[in-house]
Amino acid sequence: MVKLGTIWDFIGRHKYWITILAFAVIIGFLDENSMIRRIGYAREISALQNEIDKYRTDYEENTERLNELTSNPDAIEQIAREKYLMKKPNEDIYVFKDKK
Repeated sequence: MVKLGTIWDFIGRHKYWITILAFAVIIGFLDENSMIRRIGYAREISALQNEIDKYRTDYEENTERLNELTSNPDAIEQIAREKYLMKKPNEDIYVFKDKK
């Protein structure tokens, strides 16, 4: 009984600190909206935002290239020559590769 009395006295003297500590543990670790989950969600949002920015720049580049292709017939010829190694009937093509 003496130990129970000392524990009860300790709780009585430090009840506010115990309450604050319990609240911090619940909010920090146990709750659905805990700080650990919020930090994880913030990281995930940041990664997804970077991915969105990357896809947005790719979209803008591809849109610009598509507009160039629809308006400039020389651009179609340039892509056919570079990407698909097409040539005119009286031309020879030489392909150089780096040894890296």
